[in-house]
Amino acid sequence: MRDDEATLHLLCGKIASGKSTLATALGGAPGRVVLDQDAWLFGLFGDRMKTIDDYIAFSERLRALIGPHVVRLLHAGVAVVLDFPANTPEDRTWMRSLIDASGARHLMHVLDVPTEVCWQRLQFRNAEGRHPFQASRVQFDAITRHFSVPKPEEGFDLVWHEGSDG
Repeated sequence: MRDDEATLHLLCGKIASGKSTLATALGGAPGRVVLDQDAWLFGLFGDRMKTIDDYIAFSERLRALIGPHVVRLLHAGVAVVLDFPANTPEDRTWMRSLIDASGARHLMHVLDVPTEVCWQRLQFRNAEGRHPFQASRVQFDAITRHFSVPKPEEGFDLVWHEGSDG
């Protein structure tokens, strides 16, 4: 693959690990577009998202709509930074379908941040009130229990980002 080919950038990391911050940084390069799941979900369904089950249902609806768009962007030569969590095997199966449909190069950015650091960041983010969604400790723990890093057999090209500061 040529370096100038469109690349699909994927993000794997716990809540408040820095996925959106990294997405913004990656999206600053020319020829890249960031698709931010939280912004889309809030804009389309924010007033109806009250529970984790609501988040899951609306996320599935959004993926059904945005997936073909991502493939078209990649076919058009646009690099896509997909600020959607790649945190479970199910999430990554959907993302793999985008790679397969587009034939695009991909990079899975894995943010390796300790759970308690993520919780501290989430508390700060909640207090700031600038993020469209807030999560309680119970919600954070419930979502974090389902988090898993990609396994080699999933076939992703991984880029590791380690750290506890930020």
